Amino acid sequence: MMNFLVKTIANAAALAVAIWLIGGITLTGGNTGDKVLALLAVTLLFGLVNAVVKPVVNLLAFPLFVLTLGLITLVINALMLMLTSWLADVVDLDFHVDGFGAALLGALIVSVVSWALNVAIPERD
Repeated sequence: MMNFLVKTIANAAALAVAIWLIGGITLTGGNTGDKVLALLAVTLLFGLVNAVVKPVVNLLAFPLFVLTLGLITLVINALMLMLTSWLADVVDLDFHVDGFGAALLGALIVSVVSWALNVAIPERD
């Protein structure tokens, strides 16, 4: 349970950095508390999308992984971020990604920041 909590907070921090750096990714809300709760909800939604949808897409896109030497991963991550934005709109969360370009940059930032935080924070058994 502690490992899940640490990874969720690391992903929330990665999403927060992407929201802060990319103008096309927005998280709106009333006060800071509402924004933090919305960010945690979006993080859980993003984790659910990455746990359920992404493995299926990766399996179907396997020939593209070979053809592009793995660069298709950035496109798939961007699509997962756009899907999270769409689902957030469905469940009435104030998170939005404006277009594929913002999603691509956001996915790159989320991947790098999440990787760095997961390296810095050791995994506990």
